[in-house]
Amino acid sequence: MPRTPSRSRRSRAAAIVFSSGNEPPAVTLIATGSGVQLAVGAARELEQSGVAARVVSMPCTQAFDRQPAEYREPRAAAAAARGSSIEAGATGGWWRYVGARGDVIGIDRFGHSAPAKPLFEHFGFTVEAVVAAAKRLL
Repeated sequence: MPRTPSRSRRSRAAAIVFSSGNEPPAVTLIATGSGVQLAVGAARELEQSGVAARVVSMPCTQAFDRQPAEYREPRAAAAAARGSSIEAGATGGWWRYVGARGDVIGIDRFGHSAPAKPLFEHFGFTVEAVVAAAKRLL
């Protein structure tokens, strides 16, 4: 019989790190690594324009997938709110967390070398791009 993950182990699977008030989110931004800071910045801008947003940090999709439905549902956007995933690497696999009405933001090309800021700007990996993508989902 498989063990139930401990609370600390579950917290490493995914965590809600930002939520606009008590209302259900219109959009959920799921991110990992450096994308979390970008997602929080975008969620704050969305909130200022009247769009309720939630940010979920999901450092380990495999651990997340092993959690019970009651743990996963408020953290994934596939079932209810529209969502975007933000991943500085490849976008493959993120579609299952954002649903058919969602969007995946990432960099699927390799071989470019530059400091992170100009590289992210070149590929549209910015707060402004995430906000625009989220608004297109609404």
